[in-house]
Amino acid sequence: MKAELTHFLGRDEYERKEGATNHRNGDYPRKFCIKGIGPVDVQVPRDRKGDYQTQILPRGKQYENRIAEDLSLMYLTGISTRTLSMLSRRLIGRRISHGEISKVNVEMTEAIEKWRNRDISGEKIKYMFVDGVIFKMRIEGSIENVPVLVAIGVREDGIKMVLGMQSGEKE
Repeated sequence: MKAELTHFLGRDEYERKEGATNHRNGDYPRKFCIKGIGPVDVQVPRDRKGDYQTQILPRGKQYENRIAEDLSLMYLTGISTRTLSMLSRRLIGRRISHGEISKVNVEMTEAIEKWRNRDISGEKIKYMFVDGVIFKMRIEGSIENVPVLVAIGVREDGIKMVLGMQSGEKE
């Protein structure tokens, strides 16, 4: 991050430049959680005008994306957001609020919708299998069986790919 600030200011530490109005202004402490390590204390450098923003640790981000992915996978297996919040301290050494977990799941839902609406018109499908699968899902506080229609296509080169999924009333 120091090298990033050097690039931002256009000069090295202690180097003087005629007409320069912005300077280094120490640093501030920040905690960042890394998978497999836990919380790490980081010193983030800053400039006097407050214009510099590091790209290494995005503003407001408190843990790396791999942790968010793991939380989403645990949520998908049926663990509630409140239970994940309680488990997070033991798993990664930092408590993640149930609100943060819900926010991560919204990002995951948006990615799933983007996948569901992708363009597959260029795929040359030779065979297509369509079948219903029953998944257990948490709906309004109870676990219920939900049928999901799954379409799998076999391309001309023999590679199978999931074309789409949609929940429905019955198989």
